[in-house]
Amino acid sequence: MTMAEEVRCGDFGKAMTDDELSYLILNCAYKVHTKLGPGLLETVYRTCLAYELRKAGLIAIEELYFNVVYDGITFDKGFRMDILVEDRFVLELKVAEKIMPNHVAATLSYLRFGKVKRGLILNFAEKHLKNGIQRLVIPDIP
Repeated sequence: MTMAEEVRCGDFGKAMTDDELSYLILNCAYKVHTKLGPGLLETVYRTCLAYELRKAGLIAIEELYFNVVYDGITFDKGFRMDILVEDRFVLELKVAEKIMPNHVAATLSYLRFGKVKRGLILNFAEKHLKNGIQRLVIPDIP
């Protein structure tokens, strides 16, 4: 996959509620974690998770770069989302001892700048993935 490559798989995800979409995303993440286990590089988990999401019929864009504009100056590639799903969820993947406040702050910035309401931080270093999930919501994004 090339950077920001988009694979359109139909309108399957569009008909889902956010809760249903979140459930499907997490099922795909659990599948990847169960097959691979903890301890690999983040890029491996990202590639495999994007594959599982597409296999499930969802639109998943990997490594989506955004510019940041400050005081009229545009900074190319100001930040990078790991995976954007159906233009509705930002997935930030980690392989870390634990999810840290800076991971949360960065993901909230991705939501805000990307105008996306919901995000999931998934820490694949956890022995049990359920212990490495943090849900984020910015309610005032339409």
